[in-house]
Amino acid sequence: MSKEKKVAILQSNYIPWKGYFDMIAAVDEFILYDDMQFTRRDWRNRNKIKTPQGLQWLTVPVKAKGKYLQTIRETELDGNDWALIHWKTLCQNYRRASHFDRVSEQLEPIFLHREYTHLSQLNRALIEWACNQMEIATKISNSWDYLLTEGKTERLASLCLQVGGTEYISGPAAKAYIDESIFSKHGLKISWFDYSGYPEYPQLWGDFEHGVTILDLLFNCGKNAKQYLKFTN
Repeated sequence: MSKEKKVAILQSNYIPWKGYFDMIAAVDEFILYDDMQFTRRDWRNRNKIKTPQGLQWLTVPVKAKGKYLQTIRETELDGNDWALIHWKTLCQNYRRASHFDRVSEQLEPIFLHREYTHLSQLNRALIEWACNQMEIATKISNSWDYLLTEGKTERLASLCLQVGGTEYISGPAAKAYIDESIFSKHGLKISWFDYSGYPEYPQLWGDFEHGVTILDLLFNCGKNAKQYLKFTN
């Protein structure tokens, strides 16, 4: 009897929120789907932090080609000045957090001692760093490691099959475009991830906000961060 294997396929985001990492923890292989088109004003190159003045965006500047017709994988960073600005902003707003000193010591090199040319490269470095902090051992791969077939749903199903997957885990928003029959045809189960019901954790600056970068959880909770996820592996 073949072993069951859960697979998720998502575009990389810049320092994503906790739900993104919860999905990584819930599967056996997580494929970064950066062969998709880069979208403006999205989560690919920006995310939110909490400040005394409210939520604030941290946005990584990227080079535009035409009307942003390039894929995420092809998207180049527009310089490296943003890294110091983001780091200073994080320090300013999280220095009072309970676990800031330990977490920032390990995070600082990612921002200040490495140079990145492409958005995918940056995002993956930060995603892998955060997974390591929360002891999430899921295999992370890139979509371009595999053969990409035509068709939106067909491509997802094909990627699952190529990695030996038996179940595809998807965010609920994908219900609008995924053809579930294609997964059934290939003997693949499809499940919809539930992002609701997360517990609150100690958080700085006013009313609790769930939809902020994972760094908020790590700075505030440190090694206990994974206790606020639904899945740990």
